[in-house]
Amino acid sequence: MAEREVPWREVPRLGLILWRIVPVVMSLLRDRKRWLWFGAPAVRSKRFHERRATVIVRDLAALGPTFVKLAQIFASRADLIPEPYLQALSTLTDRVPPVPWDDIERTLTHAWCAHPDAVVQALNRAPIAAGSLGQVYRARFEGRDVVVKVLRPGVEAVVNRDVRLSRFIVNRVYARWPHVHVMGFRVVLDEFDRHVREEMDFEREAMHCLRMRERFADEQRLRIPDVETSLTRRDVLVLEYIEGTRIDRLDPQIAQGLVRADALTEILIETYARMMLRDGVFHADPHPGNLLVDAGGRLVLLDFGMVIEVPVATRKALFETIIAAIRRDAAGTANGFYALGMVAPGTPPETMTALVDALLDIAYSETATIERARVVADRVMRELFNWPIILPGELVYFARTAALIEGVGARYDRRFNSIRVASPVIMRMRNELIAALLGENGRRETVVTWAATLGALAGTAYTVVKRWWPWGGGGNSVNAVPLTTNH
Repeated sequence: MAEREVPWREVPRLGLILWRIVPVVMSLLRDRKRWLWFGAPAVRSKRFHERRATVIVRDLAALGPTFVKLAQIFASRADLIPEPYLQALSTLTDRVPPVPWDDIERTLTHAWCAHPDAVVQALNRAPIAAGSLGQVYRARFEGRDVVVKVLRPGVEAVVNRDVRLSRFIVNRVYARWPHVHVMGFRVVLDEFDRHVREEMDFEREAMHCLRMRERFADEQRLRIPDVETSLTRRDVLVLEYIEGTRIDRLDPQIAQGLVRADALTEILIETYARMMLRDGVFHADPHPGNLLVDAGGRLVLLDFGMVIEVPVATRKALFETIIAAIRRDAAGTANGFYALGMVAPGTPPETMTALVDALLDIAYSETATIERARVVADRVMRELFNWPIILPGELVYFARTAALIEGVGARYDRRFNSIRVASPVIMRMRNELIAALLGENGRRETVVTWAATLGALAGTAYTVVKRWWPWGGGGNSVNAVPLTTNH
C-alpha cells in the first residue's frame, strides 16, 4: 500500500497519533510565529522548553514501542532536534512489561516444532530482559548455558503499521513545507524503517554475530557469544550465555586492580577501529548494556541486531575530511562534508565556514577538562540545529562509538587523555588501515598523522554526543556479576 492513502482499519490509529503530536507541533510553530502565520516569535523560557520536552516524551511513550525506538534515534540527531529536547528524548527506555509466558511458549513451540522443554533444559519462565521487540530467557542446551531471545508476538505488524502511518504524515508535511529539517525527518524515518526490520530478523542478527566472531577469532582480549544455529529462527535466537559486569559498573574492580581502565579503552579503540575503518562492518548499538567485562578481564560484545555496513568510498571520504581538518583546511573540510552527504542540496560552500571554524576550534583547543570542552561543544550544538546539515546515519553511529570510548576513559580517569591512548593503538594498526582505506600504495605518513589526532576527534564527539546519549541507556541480556579473577 502506498503511503498516500490509509486503510479504514488504520484510521483510528492515525487519529491517535495525530491527537498526540499535533498540539506539540502547533506549539513549536508558535515559537516562530506567535499566531502561526504572522506575528513575532513567541518568547519561551528555558523552563517552558523543559516542560514541553517532558510532555513530548510522555506522549511518545504513550504511543508505544515503535515511537519509543524512533525517539531514541532522534535523540542522536542534534542536527534535527535542539536542546533540551535531545536530553528528554534520551531518557526514553524501551523496557516494557513482559509478554505472558503462554504466548512465548507458543512462539517457541511453533519455531522448534516441539514443546520448548523437549528441546532445551532448565528453561526459566521468568525473562531476564524484556524490551519492546523481544524477551530473553535463561536455559541450558547440550550441557552449556544459553540465552533464548524471542521476538514479541505481533510486534512486526505493529511496527510496520506505525512506520507506514508516520511516513504518511511526514510525506504530507514535506509536500507542503519542504524544509531541510522535515527532509531530515524523512531520512531518519527511512533509516529507522530499515534498521528496525533488521532488528526483528534474528537470523540476520545470528549471521552478523557469527561474522564478527570469525573476524575477531584471533583476538584473545575479546569475546563474542557463539550462536546455536540449529535452534535459531527468524523469531528465535539462541546464544551462548556469558556472565560479566557492565562496562560502566567496574569501579570496584578497577579500584582493586582487577581491571585496568587504560587496557579497557585500548581494546575498545582497537575493536571499533577495526570494525569501522578496516572492515566497514560494525556494531552500531554501542551502549554500556551491550558491553561487559567477563571474569577473565576480557571485553564481551553483545547484541548484533543493529550492524551497519559502510562502503569504502564513505570511509575514504571520512578519512580525507579528517586529514583536511588536521591541516586546518577549512575549505577542504567543507568539501568533505559535501562528499559525505552531510549538507542539504543547494547549500553554498561559504555557508559552511562558521560551522567548520567551530569544529576546528574544538579539535585544536588546548582543552584541559571535559567541562571546558563542553562549553565549546555547546556552540557546535546550537549552530548545528540552525545549519542546513543532515547527518548520514553512518556518521551518527561513528560519533556514538567515539562517545562510548571517550566516556569509558573519562569515567574512570578524570584526566584521561584520548590522544595518548588512541595514537599507539592506531599506530600498531597502520598497515591494516593503509590497506583497507588507501590500498597497498597508501602513504604511511598520512595514516601516522591521522593517528595522532584520532583521539582528539573522539573526545570532540564525546562532548557533543554525551548530551543526548547518557550512560544510563540500554538494557542487557546478561546478568551483571562481580569480577573475581585478577587480569
